[in-house]
Amino acid sequence: MTASDQNLWAQVLKRLSQEVEPEEFRRWFSTTSYASDSGDQITVWVSTESVRRHLATHYLSDIERTLDSLRPHTAIRFVVAGLGDDEDVDA
Repeated sequence: MTASDQNLWAQVLKRLSQEVEPEEFRRWFSTTSYASDSGDQITVWVSTESVRRHLATHYLSDIERTLDSLRPHTAIRFVVAGLGDDEDVDA
């Protein structure tokens, strides 16, 4: 699979996996999944609110830096899987 065949979140995860300790990466990123890409924002599903909060608090700058290196001016939005649209929370 080439980089162009992967969704943007998969590319971000690949790069972050080289920077984050393996156990930390598994704990916080393994339950995330690509949801959508509108061109200027990608949406990523997370398993729980605590995972969303931890990623936003501890890894958002790394995620945004990596995302910017792949596609400048693209925002990220974390949504807890299972919540309705009126209950989602942006990072």
